[in-house]
Amino acid sequence: MRHGRVPQHRIAETVASELRARILAADGDYRLPTQDQLVSEFGVSYPSVREAIRILETEGLVTVRRGNIGGAEVHRPDESSAAYHLGLALQARRVTLGDLAAGLQLLEPLCAAECARRPDRAKKVLPGLETSIAASAELTGDGVAFTRAAREFHDLLVSFTPNATVRHVVGSLVALWSAQEQTWAEAMTNVGEYPSPGEAARAVSTHRRIADEIAAGRAEEAERIARAHLAATQKVVLARFEDGIVTVSSAQARRAIAAARPDRG
Repeated sequence: MRHGRVPQHRIAETVASELRARILAADGDYRLPTQDQLVSEFGVSYPSVREAIRILETEGLVTVRRGNIGGAEVHRPDESSAAYHLGLALQARRVTLGDLAAGLQLLEPLCAAECARRPDRAKKVLPGLETSIAASAELTGDGVAFTRAAREFHDLLVSFTPNATVRHVVGSLVALWSAQEQTWAEAMTNVGEYPSPGEAARAVSTHRRIADEIAAGRAEEAERIARAHLAATQKVVLARFEDGIVTVSSAQARRAIAAARPDRG
């Protein structure tokens, strides 16, 4: 390298930094410029542009499609992407499902209380919860489908929490746990050991109780019921897998995390 010349990797990091800022600042869909356009705009080489795009790809902000219809698809980060990267960190440290469940026990029920404190809960919170409850009530005989629908209720409690930081942090944990529970549901269904429709119906009934307390604005009671319910549902999963390691690297877990609902504000 000649004296005074900026290393290619530093140029790539500068380009990646600018593109990252644009992606995160975009209000709607953002299309990444072509490589030709980026070379012209930044006055850098093609290798530097390709390296910048690879940096963004490793961060999960873009997906590069190779071949005749290639290009870069932009992804704005959300709870599901945060959950995936958090899950990788937990998996690498061999964190158990029991540990994840305990952390969620501390945080998720607070979201039910915050929903109950919203002055606009009748218009902004209850319709979504009621729709979710009705959907899960129709699926009590289908273990895998019921688990997916029932977990949506928990996702909604978090997504309707007013504080944005809490929504994103707790939402990531909920998405991560939902992926583990979905994997459990598929495994139990395959061996014919998924809980009975009656037990599923009782879970739906508890969801209705939580929604009723939120509707009435009884924050402490909504939190209490939500915590007891979460502990009970977690117990069923942990009875078999408490010492299991949080796993997100399997295709099955990735699909479950990707299915997490988007933030609702």
